Amino acid sequence: MKLAIAQINCVLGDLKENSAKILRYAEQAKDSGAQLMLTPELSLCGYPPEDLLLRSGFFQACRAALDELALDISGIAVIVGHPHEQDGKRYNAASLLRDGKVVATYFKHSLPNYAVFDEKRYFSGGTEPCVFELGGIHFGINICADVWEQDAARLARKAGAQVLLVLNASPYAIEKQSSRYGALRLRIAETGMSVIYANMVGGQDELVFDGGSFAMDSSAQLMMQGAVFEEELSILEMGANARPAGEMAVLPDEEAGVYRALCLGVRDYIGKNRFPGVLLGLSGGIDSALTMAIAVDALGADKVHAVMMPSPYTAQISLDDAREMAEILGVHYDEFSIEPLFQDYLAMLKPCFSGRAEDTTEENLQARIRGNILMALSNKFGSLVLTTGNKSEMSVGYATLYGDMAGGFSVLKDVSKMLVYRLARYRNTLGQVIPERIIARAPSAELRPDQTDQDNLPPYEVLDGIVECYVEKNMAIPEIVSFGYAEADVRRVVHLIRSSEYKRRQSAVGVRITERGYGKDWRYPVTVRYQDSY
Repeated sequence: MKLAIAQINCVLGDLKENSAKILRYAEQAKDSGAQLMLTPELSLCGYPPEDLLLRSGFFQACRAALDELALDISGIAVIVGHPHEQDGKRYNAASLLRDGKVVATYFKHSLPNYAVFDEKRYFSGGTEPCVFELGGIHFGINICADVWEQDAARLARKAGAQVLLVLNASPYAIEKQSSRYGALRLRIAETGMSVIYANMVGGQDELVFDGGSFAMDSSAQLMMQGAVFEEELSILEMGANARPAGEMAVLPDEEAGVYRALCLGVRDYIGKNRFPGVLLGLSGGIDSALTMAIAVDALGADKVHAVMMPSPYTAQISLDDAREMAEILGVHYDEFSIEPLFQDYLAMLKPCFSGRAEDTTEENLQARIRGNILMALSNKFGSLVLTTGNKSEMSVGYATLYGDMAGGFSVLKDVSKMLVYRLARYRNTLGQVIPERIIARAPSAELRPDQTDQDNLPPYEVLDGIVECYVEKNMAIPEIVSFGYAEADVRRVVHLIRSSEYKRRQSAVGVRITERGYGKDWRYPVTVRYQDSY
């Protein structure tokens, strides 16, 4: 028999469009000869619905949409993920639709409550397997986190399943696909079942789902690999001994994968929220250059408006490089000198500041003037402002509230500075769009004469390494020092991370590409006196 995987991009809460998409894919799968189609986790409503799941009306709407979809499907069986309410409990469910009816429903057993997941807040866990027969093969159903533990898959095997069908909404992170392979190989070794793994694709706020659906046979050999970061319908042949076989897509390397994840995150955040385009401040530096390249690749040059706002400290090469890049990419480009406004601010505040030396106050004034200009353009034209700061800067508070932090979406929020450089070089392998001088010159905020980032921060190689250890791997100070970092640097960076929480709480949502970003999975208090000593 033939089986199909519908790797689809769902719009959260758009039950009508999601149902229509599932139906379209089901018709295509049927036309290709498939008898069964598998969709991702919560494909009917999108993932994660978060506190929509606290509203009974949401469950009622999902049930009505599921019943209506079941009536429309004919000539093929389809497994659809959906939220389900029954006997006063709420479940993350998957239902088999066949012959116009909902003929079986499975409730997810393992409810993840770590990283970006919070399912125990919303759902009760199931306890029973769900196994059905089609084309002489017995299929069992699991949902996402079920296969990261033993029990659900073992129960399916005990109930007679030969093939495990797994619905997933597994978000992207660097090296995540190899982790998925590892988890499924463990389940296969324990149960002897083949596995069909269908993953969602698309951006949802900070999360990006990368797709990459796949199939493994009962010896854990990879038999089909789907594409990443795009919708597709994959057709598998189920051969002797229920062994699946299908096409093998080539997966991208790390830089290409991260770049595509960022593009998809931007495209879906802008598109799904129906913004007409984006604005960004173009400084002539590496972060804004990479942000603009991603925006153009994601949306098209006609939807990107770059604004250069030179101050008295902006170098001529910054102006030249910004103009060159804007011309290469063909975006709408404006220049507004902020020097007159800056001088007006200084003159107005001079009596109040009398007797006090210049410091970061005057630097921040420039950033906030720029933020006001961008927000005024956003209000007038409806485009969303993209902030351009990276994870390294946000970790240690090297950013200005209501200045360069002003905006609605942070493209590089989870991208370290050294990865910014790697991504810029990667993008230029696809076509030279970022002038080499932007990549080669020392990074600077250009808010005072001859300023560089390393006037205030450790070298980015050091800073990024410490941030990765402390933020992403939860290491203690002595453990980080044992990797060769100077204790003074470690303690300084950790102090800056902890004291900058109030800024991060006010930062824009941004794409998550690591296993620990500053979003759903970062929950430190703002007001706290504990200091890391160990």
